[in-house]
Amino acid sequence: MAAGARACPPRVLVCLGVLLARWVAAGFEALVIGEVHENITLRCGNVSGPRGPVTWYRNDSEPVFLLSSNSSIPPAEPRFSLANASSLHIKVLRPQDEGNYTCREVLNETRWFRVWLQMARGPYEVEVNISSTGALPNGTLYAAKGSQVDFSCNSSSRPPPMVEWQFQAPDSSTETFGNNLTASCFSLLLMSQNLQGNYTCLATNMRSRRQRKVTTELLVYFPPPSAPQCWAEMSQGSLMLQLTCRWDGGYPDPDFLWTEEPGGVVVGMSKLGVKMLNQSQLSDGKKFKCVGSHIVGPELGASCVVQIRSPSLLSEPMKTCFVGGNVTLTCQVSGAYPLAKILWLRNLTQPEVVIRPNGHYLITQDGQSSTLTIRNCSQVVDEGYYVCRAENPVGVREVDIWLSVKEPLNIGGIVGTIVSLLLLGLAIISGLLLYYSPVFCWKGNTFRGQDMGDVMVLVDSEEEEEVEEENAAEEEEEEEEEANEGEESPEEIPKHGHIHRVTALVNGNVDWMANGLQALQDNSSEEQSDIIQEEDRPV
Repeated sequence: MAAGARACPPRVLVCLGVLLARWVAAGFEALVIGEVHENITLRCGNVSGPRGPVTWYRNDSEPVFLLSSNSSIPPAEPRFSLANASSLHIKVLRPQDEGNYTCREVLNETRWFRVWLQMARGPYEVEVNISSTGALPNGTLYAAKGSQVDFSCNSSSRPPPMVEWQFQAPDSSTETFGNNLTASCFSLLLMSQNLQGNYTCLATNMRSRRQRKVTTELLVYFPPPSAPQCWAEMSQGSLMLQLTCRWDGGYPDPDFLWTEEPGGVVVGMSKLGVKMLNQSQLSDGKKFKCVGSHIVGPELGASCVVQIRSPSLLSEPMKTCFVGGNVTLTCQVSGAYPLAKILWLRNLTQPEVVIRPNGHYLITQDGQSSTLTIRNCSQVVDEGYYVCRAENPVGVREVDIWLSVKEPLNIGGIVGTIVSLLLLGLAIISGLLLYYSPVFCWKGNTFRGQDMGDVMVLVDSEEEEEVEEENAAEEEEEEEEEANEGEESPEEIPKHGHIHRVTALVNGNVDWMANGLQALQDNSSEEQSDIIQEEDRPV
């Protein structure tokens, strides 16, 4: 058997010579792709039914015996074995296993089947490089909006792979950015939010069609465009202070840090920008600063300040209401931050009893101004002190308002009294005018048809003007005579014109008035006679 084994190579060489001649004439019947380090089975023709003895050869520069169905002939290597009585099974493929293989089958006639084995390897590793702004702890990459991002991908395989980039935005289909052999690179100059998504580098072995890909999620971040806003308010159901800071418009949400100012004592950090403080941490005029920081800047962040204030109250200290009427008490709060809660209380034996709106009390509030309207006032029930209380987490203020309830006034009596006083005053003024200015003449027509009971008549002499003219003429004549007579003139006796004003008060009788007028005329005649007699006297 050993000699037979040694005599086998010459026959193999002759057979391979014939095989080469037939391959050149007819070409290959099958092409098989094998992966390095994997197993593969090469079939001896596509024939069904009983098979005859089979021998496998490899055709390199010279034919090489590999395996035979004759169990007496061992295989060239332990990696080779016969499968299904005719197929060549190769374990742990090597790159050098690539080549041409021939199967010879003897059954009634000799048939030759040719197989071409091509070796492929990889791609095993895909190297991706994205020049992003940074990476999150979970490995997710992020880039700042408006920045430039460079992408590169390379891989190795046998033969060299085809490398391409693919992009898939959320809730959208996949887009291809182009492909190239071995490596693929491109750049995005201005990153925008619509370029946020999954970037995949796909390396494909064009021979084996084996693929390997690496997917990287890239987020596009941007800070809020405006300044942060912060405020303080009372928490629901308690007097705790709630500090709230908002810095909207960016992605992702910023982080917030609350500090006391001045001093920078840290109060707390919050992702939502909300911090709760109890009353022991508060005082009037205290300031709290909120600093917002974003992952892509600005480096120093942005801030806003809140200053808290206790409330101040302004109200009328006293109010009056008439029995059965309505009255409104007003309470104005100022300076409170956060806004104060306003309550109305009765300062009775239990001052903490809060007034609730009902049919008797109506409470309205407009901003920081509150009004309490009391309907149908009662002296027994409603008179007394009312308390307006304003409270916020910083402090509590109260103000007392006294409500006096009185009986309604007699409007008719008041009006009558006022009218009487006015008439009395008018009478007094008229009397004073008549007393101090008696130059009045009541015309007779005025009293026609009227009772002449008490009439005061004031009469001026009609001769007054004539007498004054005569006196003026006499004075001129005397001046001329004095010029002519000189020092010899005897002592001049001055002439006097007397004007008598007679006032007659007639009480209830017209005849008395006539007597008064007659007496006035008689006196005037006597005075004129005296003046004439004096002129007739010798000098």
